[in-house]
Amino acid sequence: MTKLSVNINKIATLRNSRGGNMPDLVKTAIDCEIFGAQGITIHPRPDERHIKYQDVFDLKKVVKTEFNIEGNPTEGRFQEVVLAVKPEQVTLVPDTLGAITSNAGWDTITNKSKLKEIVNIYKSEGIRVSIFVNANPEMVEAAAETGTDRIELYTESYAAEYAESPEKAIEDFIKAAEMAQKVGLGVNAGHDLSLENLAYFYKKIPGLLEVSIGHALISDALYYGLENTIQLYLRQLEG
Repeated sequence: MTKLSVNINKIATLRNSRGGNMPDLVKTAIDCEIFGAQGITIHPRPDERHIKYQDVFDLKKVVKTEFNIEGNPTEGRFQEVVLAVKPEQVTLVPDTLGAITSNAGWDTITNKSKLKEIVNIYKSEGIRVSIFVNANPEMVEAAAETGTDRIELYTESYAAEYAESPEKAIEDFIKAAEMAQKVGLGVNAGHDLSLENLAYFYKKIPGLLEVSIGHALISDALYYGLENTIQLYLRQLEG
């Protein structure tokens, strides 16, 4: 079964826009799980413009499903906080300072040595590791050589091309997922997946273990409500 992990960064963005604690990030995480989410994802950044480092510790106390923390292990306090919290999964993303959102996967060939060292640190603490990569079989193969457990396919290009040609949009992702299976890596995916394109992606990608969805899901929740929206996304991952 492919798990749905809800990224709650946008809830933190809304909270921070006014100060205080509305909406309540911790309550949202609890509710997401009650409504059916099988994981909670956060992506703290050094400027704390949405998820604050204190949020990571607060969420660790209440998340009962899978806690997935994304981020660049070379920036800010990320590695220190992850090692203190010990989530079920850490997803390594090569964000640059000031990036609005994630916009590329790792070059796992150029950064293989550095990633291998980082992966070993997390795995020695019992944390499952996933590396964010573009849909490129060579990058997937090199990721396996770092010792990571999984890769997360960066799906922005799939989402951008889906309306014009789903078949063309999915081609590289199928090849990347097949390579992951060949080299023994689990497959996660995320970025711009939505109610419009998720079901097709799910049905075409072999061995898809988890999708992490935030922006589209939270946007849909403004219209449909959070509980109904999570159920709508879960239905895309059936059959």
